[in-house]
Amino acid sequence: MRYCLIALLMTLSGAAQAQTRIDEISVSFRWLGPNDKIVVDRYDDPKVGNVSCYLSRAETGGLKGGLGFAEDPSRFSIACRAVGPVAIPPGLAKRETIGFAQASLFFKTFQIHRSHDTEKNVLVYTVVSTKLINGSPFNSISVVPVNPR
Repeated sequence: MRYCLIALLMTLSGAAQAQTRIDEISVSFRWLGPNDKIVVDRYDDPKVGNVSCYLSRAETGGLKGGLGFAEDPSRFSIACRAVGPVAIPPGLAKRETIGFAQASLFFKTFQIHRSHDTEKNVLVYTVVSTKLINGSPFNSISVVPVNPR
């Protein structure tokens, strides 16, 4: 039973990886374990073609970070861009979570949410830090215009 739980947790944490790692920038040296760094990941919107979001975030190094037990700080930024013509597919939800990344082994994630502002015809992407018990007020936002019909 214990091994099943461990396998399930490893599978869930694997599913939380970004679609594409773009860069890693070392920001502080650690004698033991990996350095603290800023990572840049790309998330392509799974339901709206030609929209890519780039999330930069702090990743904790050291022994805990190397073993996956460190909790990454809630420091991040998001920039979403149209990389081609953008059209809203039929039946697109008004609000939806499109991606996430683990910020600690079990309890904290960074989630990317998409909202559709129909009045201004734009897609609004927001990244937030969440915890199992108590989330964080830190957030970042980016807006992508939709092509006129």
